[in-house]
Amino acid sequence: MESVTNILYPVDFSSSCVAMAPYVRRAAAVYDAGVTLIHVFNPASYSGFEQTMRRPEDIAQDHEEVARHRLDTFLVAQFPLAEYPRVVVPGDPAIQIAHAARRGFDLIIMPTHAGTFRHMLLGSTTAKVLNDADCPVLTSTHAETIAPRPPEHRVLLCAIALNEDSERVLRYSHRAAIQSGSQLLLIHVVPSADPKLPILLDLEETIQSEERQEARRRIDELQQRVGSSATVLIVVGPIKEALLEAARQFDADALLIGRAPQSGARGRLRDLTYVLVRDSPFPVVSI
Repeated sequence: MESVTNILYPVDFSSSCVAMAPYVRRAAAVYDAGVTLIHVFNPASYSGFEQTMRRPEDIAQDHEEVARHRLDTFLVAQFPLAEYPRVVVPGDPAIQIAHAARRGFDLIIMPTHAGTFRHMLLGSTTAKVLNDADCPVLTSTHAETIAPRPPEHRVLLCAIALNEDSERVLRYSHRAAIQSGSQLLLIHVVPSADPKLPILLDLEETIQSEERQEARRRIDELQQRVGSSATVLIVVGPIKEALLEAARQFDADALLIGRAPQSGARGRLRDLTYVLVRDSPFPVVSI
Protein backbone atom coordinates (compact mmCIF):
# COMPACT_ATOMS: atom_id res chain seq x y z
CA MET A 1 0.00 0.00 0.00
CA GLU A 2 1.17 3.48 -0.83
CA SER A 3 0.37 6.39 1.46
CA VAL A 4 -2.98 8.10 1.09
CA THR A 5 -2.00 11.27 -0.73
CA ASN A 6 -4.90 11.82 -3.15
CA ILE A 7 -8.60 11.42 -2.29
CA LEU A 8 -11.33 11.25 -4.93
CA TYR A 9 -14.67 12.73 -3.86
CA PRO A 10 -17.54 11.88 -6.27
CA VAL A 11 -20.22 14.56 -6.33
CA ASP A 12 -23.87 14.16 -7.35
CA PHE A 13 -25.15 17.26 -5.51
CA SER A 14 -27.41 15.20 -3.23
CA SER A 15 -27.90 15.86 0.48
CA SER A 16 -25.95 12.68 1.22
CA CYS A 17 -23.06 13.98 -0.85
CA VAL A 18 -23.12 17.30 1.02
CA ALA A 19 -23.13 15.44 4.33
CA MET A 20 -19.96 13.56 3.33
CA ALA A 21 -17.98 16.80 2.99
CA PRO A 22 -16.89 16.87 6.67
CA TYR A 23 -15.66 13.26 6.37
CA VAL A 24 -13.66 14.15 3.28
CA ARG A 25 -12.13 17.18 4.98
CA ARG A 26 -11.29 15.13 8.08
CA ALA A 27 -9.63 12.39 6.02
CA ALA A 28 -7.65 14.99 4.10
CA ALA A 29 -6.44 16.53 7.35
CA VAL A 30 -5.65 13.20 9.02
CA TYR A 31 -3.69 11.88 6.03
CA ASP A 32 -2.40 15.28 4.86
CA ALA A 33 -3.87 14.39 1.47
CA GLY A 34 -5.19 16.32 -1.49
CA VAL A 35 -8.83 16.11 -2.60
CA THR A 36 -10.29 16.15 -6.12
CA LEU A 37 -14.02 16.51 -6.67
CA ILE A 38 -15.47 14.63 -9.65
CA HIS A 39 -18.91 14.88 -11.21
CA VAL A 40 -20.11 12.52 -13.94
CA PHE A 41 -22.92 13.78 -16.14
CA ASN A 42 -25.04 12.05 -18.75
CA PRO A 43 -24.37 13.69 -22.14
CA ALA A 44 -27.46 12.02 -23.60
CA SER A 45 -29.89 13.36 -21.01
CA TYR A 46 -31.73 15.60 -23.42
CA SER A 47 -35.29 15.53 -24.69
CA GLY A 48 -36.42 14.35 -28.08
CA PHE A 49 -37.40 17.91 -28.91
CA GLU A 50 -33.83 19.09 -28.30
CA GLN A 51 -32.52 16.39 -30.58
CA THR A 52 -34.72 17.50 -33.46
CA MET A 53 -33.67 21.14 -33.14
CA ARG A 54 -29.92 20.93 -32.49
CA ARG A 55 -26.89 18.77 -33.18
CA PRO A 56 -26.16 16.13 -30.49
CA GLU A 57 -22.60 17.42 -30.00
CA ASP A 58 -23.90 20.93 -29.32
CA ILE A 59 -26.40 19.65 -26.80
CA ALA A 60 -23.73 17.53 -25.09
CA GLN A 61 -21.44 20.57 -24.88
CA ASP A 62 -24.21 22.60 -23.24
CA HIS A 63 -24.82 19.82 -20.71
CA GLU A 64 -21.12 19.73 -19.92
CA GLU A 65 -21.06 23.49 -19.36
CA VAL A 66 -24.05 23.25 -17.03
CA ALA A 67 -22.40 20.39 -15.12
CA ARG A 68 -19.14 22.33 -14.89
CA HIS A 69 -20.92 25.40 -13.51
CA ARG A 70 -22.77 23.33 -10.91
CA LEU A 71 -19.58 21.65 -9.77
CA ASP A 72 -17.57 24.88 -9.67
CA THR A 73 -20.18 26.49 -7.41
CA PHE A 74 -20.66 23.45 -5.15
CA LEU A 75 -19.15 23.41 -1.62
CA VAL A 76 -16.75 26.23 -2.47
CA ALA A 77 -16.47 27.27 1.19
CA GLN A 78 -15.30 23.80 2.20
CA PHE A 79 -13.24 23.13 -0.94
CA PRO A 80 -11.99 26.41 -2.49
CA LEU A 81 -11.49 26.21 -6.25
CA ALA A 82 -7.88 27.36 -6.04
CA GLU A 83 -6.91 24.49 -3.72
CA TYR A 84 -9.11 21.57 -4.76
CA PRO A 85 -9.24 20.40 -8.40
CA ARG A 86 -12.63 19.63 -9.93
CA VAL A 87 -13.21 17.21 -12.78
CA VAL A 88 -16.30 16.88 -14.99
CA VAL A 89 -16.62 13.83 -17.25
CA PRO A 90 -19.46 12.32 -19.28
CA GLY A 91 -20.66 8.74 -19.05
CA ASP A 92 -21.78 6.16 -16.53
CA PRO A 93 -20.97 7.44 -13.00
CA ALA A 94 -19.63 4.19 -11.54
CA ILE A 95 -17.49 3.38 -14.57
CA GLN A 96 -16.03 6.87 -14.78
CA ILE A 97 -15.36 7.13 -11.02
CA ALA A 98 -13.51 3.80 -10.97
CA HIS A 99 -11.60 4.79 -14.11
CA ALA A 100 -10.62 8.17 -12.69
CA ALA A 101 -9.48 6.58 -9.42
CA ARG A 102 -6.89 4.54 -11.30
CA ARG A 103 -5.14 7.76 -12.33
CA GLY A 104 -3.27 8.35 -9.09
CA PHE A 105 -5.91 8.24 -6.36
CA ASP A 106 -5.48 6.24 -3.15
CA LEU A 107 -8.95 6.52 -1.60
CA ILE A 108 -12.52 7.16 -2.77
CA ILE A 109 -14.95 8.70 -0.27
CA MET A 110 -18.64 8.61 -1.14
CA PRO A 111 -21.97 8.17 0.65
CA THR A 112 -24.32 5.24 0.62
CA HIS A 113 -27.73 6.73 0.02
CA ALA A 114 -29.97 5.83 2.93
CA GLY A 115 -33.09 4.56 1.21
CA THR A 116 -32.45 2.62 -1.97
CA PHE A 117 -28.86 1.71 -1.20
CA ARG A 118 -29.56 0.12 2.16
CA HIS A 119 -32.22 -2.16 0.74
CA MET A 120 -31.04 -2.62 -2.85
CA LEU A 121 -27.27 -2.30 -2.74
CA LEU A 122 -26.64 -4.11 -5.99
CA GLY A 123 -27.24 -1.88 -8.98
CA SER A 124 -26.44 1.36 -7.16
CA THR A 125 -23.57 3.60 -8.19
CA THR A 126 -21.81 3.05 -4.87
CA ALA A 127 -22.09 -0.72 -5.19
CA LYS A 128 -20.63 -0.62 -8.69
CA VAL A 129 -17.75 1.55 -7.50
CA LEU A 130 -17.10 -0.87 -4.64
CA ASN A 131 -16.98 -3.68 -7.15
CA ASP A 132 -14.92 -1.95 -9.84
CA ALA A 133 -12.51 0.35 -8.01
CA ASP A 134 -9.00 -0.91 -7.34
CA CYS A 135 -8.29 1.48 -4.46
CA PRO A 136 -10.01 1.44 -1.04
CA VAL A 137 -13.46 3.02 -0.79
CA LEU A 138 -14.81 4.75 2.33
CA THR A 139 -18.60 4.74 2.58
CA SER A 140 -21.06 5.85 5.23
CA THR A 141 -24.83 5.64 5.60
CA HIS A 142 -25.21 8.04 8.50
CA ALA A 143 -23.32 11.13 7.35
CA GLU A 144 -26.48 13.26 7.37
CA THR A 145 -27.20 12.60 11.05
CA ILE A 146 -23.86 11.97 12.80
CA ALA A 147 -20.77 14.15 12.54
CA PRO A 148 -17.33 12.59 12.03
CA ARG A 149 -15.05 12.13 15.03
CA PRO A 150 -12.79 15.03 16.02
CA PRO A 151 -9.42 14.92 14.22
CA GLU A 152 -7.61 13.98 17.44
CA HIS A 153 -9.79 10.85 17.87
CA ARG A 154 -8.15 8.17 15.77
CA VAL A 155 -9.16 4.54 16.22
CA LEU A 156 -9.27 2.05 13.36
CA LEU A 157 -10.86 -1.38 13.74
CA CYS A 158 -9.68 -3.96 11.20
CA ALA A 159 -11.65 -7.16 10.67
CA ILE A 160 -9.36 -10.15 10.09
CA ALA A 161 -11.09 -13.14 8.50
CA LEU A 162 -8.00 -15.39 8.48
CA ASN A 163 -8.23 -16.28 4.81
CA GLU A 164 -5.86 -15.90 1.86
CA ASP A 165 -6.53 -12.16 1.72
CA SER A 166 -5.90 -11.40 5.39
CA GLU A 167 -2.27 -10.35 5.05
CA ARG A 168 -3.12 -7.77 2.36
CA VAL A 169 -5.91 -6.30 4.51
CA LEU A 170 -3.72 -6.20 7.62
CA ARG A 171 -0.80 -4.67 5.75
CA TYR A 172 -3.01 -1.86 4.44
CA SER A 173 -4.56 -1.24 7.86
CA HIS A 174 -1.17 -1.22 9.58
CA ARG A 175 0.26 1.36 7.22
CA ALA A 176 -2.91 3.46 7.29
CA ALA A 177 -2.74 3.55 11.08
CA ILE A 178 0.90 4.63 11.00
CA GLN A 179 0.27 7.37 8.45
CA SER A 180 -2.78 8.74 10.28
CA GLY A 181 -1.38 8.32 13.78
CA SER A 182 -4.29 6.05 14.70
CA GLN A 183 -4.64 3.26 17.20
CA LEU A 184 -5.19 0.01 15.33
CA LEU A 185 -7.35 -2.75 16.76
CA LEU A 186 -7.73 -6.15 15.12
CA ILE A 187 -10.87 -8.21 15.48
CA HIS A 188 -11.57 -11.80 14.50
CA VAL A 189 -14.97 -13.37 14.99
CA VAL A 190 -15.35 -17.03 15.89
CA PRO A 191 -18.88 -17.94 14.81
CA SER A 192 -20.92 -19.34 17.68
CA ALA A 193 -22.47 -22.77 17.35
CA ASP A 194 -25.85 -21.27 18.18
CA PRO A 195 -26.50 -18.01 16.29
CA LYS A 196 -29.17 -17.12 18.86
CA LEU A 197 -26.63 -16.84 21.67
CA PRO A 198 -25.57 -13.31 22.66
CA ILE A 199 -22.34 -11.79 21.35
CA LEU A 200 -19.41 -12.54 23.64
CA LEU A 201 -16.81 -9.78 23.44
CA ASP A 202 -14.92 -11.09 26.50
CA LEU A 203 -12.48 -8.17 26.52
CA GLU A 204 -10.43 -9.77 29.30
CA GLU A 205 -10.30 -13.08 27.39
CA THR A 206 -11.29 -15.10 30.42
CA ILE A 207 -12.74 -17.82 28.20
CA GLN A 208 -10.27 -19.95 26.28
CA SER A 209 -11.06 -22.44 23.55
CA GLU A 210 -9.18 -24.21 20.81
CA GLU A 211 -10.78 -21.98 18.18
CA ARG A 212 -9.75 -18.79 19.97
CA GLN A 213 -6.23 -19.99 20.67
CA GLU A 214 -5.72 -21.07 17.06
CA ALA A 215 -7.08 -17.75 15.78
CA ARG A 216 -4.75 -15.79 18.05
CA ARG A 217 -1.76 -17.88 16.95
CA ARG A 218 -2.50 -17.24 13.27
CA ILE A 219 -3.05 -13.52 13.84
CA ASP A 220 0.23 -13.33 15.74
CA GLU A 221 1.99 -14.89 12.74
CA LEU A 222 0.31 -12.39 10.42
CA GLN A 223 1.37 -9.47 12.58
CA GLN A 224 4.96 -10.70 12.64
CA ARG A 225 5.06 -10.83 8.83
CA VAL A 226 3.55 -7.36 8.53
CA GLY A 227 5.47 -5.78 11.40
CA SER A 228 2.33 -4.91 13.32
CA SER A 229 1.75 -5.05 17.06
CA ALA A 230 -1.92 -4.08 17.19
CA THR A 231 -4.23 -5.13 20.00
CA VAL A 232 -6.16 -8.28 19.08
CA LEU A 233 -9.75 -9.01 20.02
CA ILE A 234 -11.24 -12.46 19.51
CA VAL A 235 -15.05 -12.34 19.57
CA VAL A 236 -17.62 -15.13 19.62
CA GLY A 237 -20.97 -14.61 17.95
CA PRO A 238 -22.65 -13.87 14.60
CA ILE A 239 -19.99 -12.27 12.42
CA LYS A 240 -21.76 -9.13 11.23
CA GLU A 241 -23.35 -8.32 14.58
CA ALA A 242 -20.11 -8.98 16.46
CA LEU A 243 -18.08 -6.69 14.21
CA LEU A 244 -20.57 -3.85 14.49
CA GLU A 245 -20.89 -4.24 18.26
CA ALA A 246 -17.12 -4.19 18.71
CA ALA A 247 -16.86 -1.01 16.65
CA ARG A 248 -19.47 0.60 18.89
CA GLN A 249 -17.68 -0.55 22.03
CA PHE A 250 -14.37 0.92 20.92
CA ASP A 251 -15.92 4.04 19.36
CA ALA A 252 -13.99 3.36 16.16
CA ASP A 253 -13.63 5.99 13.47
CA ALA A 254 -14.01 3.34 10.81
CA LEU A 255 -14.28 -0.40 10.30
CA LEU A 256 -11.75 -1.71 7.77
CA ILE A 257 -12.79 -4.81 5.86
CA GLY A 258 -11.46 -6.69 2.86
CA ARG A 259 -12.94 -6.97 -0.61
CA ALA A 260 -11.86 -9.54 -3.14
CA PRO A 261 -8.63 -8.23 -4.69
CA GLN A 262 -9.95 -8.88 -8.22
CA SER A 263 -13.44 -8.19 -9.51
CA GLY A 264 -13.77 -11.41 -11.55
CA ALA A 265 -17.02 -13.07 -12.54
CA ARG A 266 -18.47 -12.96 -9.02
CA GLY A 267 -17.38 -9.40 -8.38
CA ARG A 268 -15.46 -8.02 -5.41
CA LEU A 269 -18.47 -7.82 -3.12
CA ARG A 270 -19.02 -10.93 -1.05
CA ASP A 271 -21.99 -11.59 1.22
CA LEU A 272 -20.31 -10.30 4.40
CA THR A 273 -18.89 -7.22 2.68
CA TYR A 274 -22.34 -6.52 1.29
CA VAL A 275 -24.16 -6.63 4.63
CA LEU A 276 -21.49 -4.70 6.53
CA VAL A 277 -21.45 -1.84 4.03
CA ARG A 278 -25.23 -1.90 3.84
CA ASP A 279 -25.98 -2.07 7.58
CA SER A 280 -23.08 -0.37 9.33
CA PRO A 281 -24.11 2.82 11.16
CA PHE A 282 -20.57 4.24 10.87
CA PRO A 283 -17.97 4.54 8.09
CA VAL A 284 -16.63 1.39 6.47
CA VAL A 285 -13.38 1.28 4.48
CA SER A 286 -13.55 -1.52 1.93
CA ILE A 287 -10.00 -2.50 1.03
